[in-house]
Amino acid sequence: MSEHIVSPKIYILIFAALMILTITTVYAATVDLNAHFAGLNVIVALLIATCKAVLVILFFMHAYYSSKRTKLIVFAGFFWLAIMLSLTLGDYGSRSWDVH
Repeated sequence: MSEHIVSPKIYILIFAALMILTITTVYAATVDLNAHFAGLNVIVALLIATCKAVLVILFFMHAYYSSKRTKLIVFAGFFWLAIMLSLTLGDYGSRSWDVH
């Protein structure tokens, strides 16, 4: 099986995107989004983290250039992650927040 050669330019672009998403994460942590919708800070942080994970898996782990079977395994992993995140957010959202 021949390996795909990725241009260093692609790696630099992905690195820049990851840095922008990291700065976005830091900025989102300083803004109180819970005033608009309860739990919005957590949802935004998880969405940004998921975008960063997708970039790392696709390009740094070469899943983008892999076979269909590998792509199926990656998709199954993200499907499982979506199940776990939805269950976690469902639990988080269903709790009563009594502040004493």
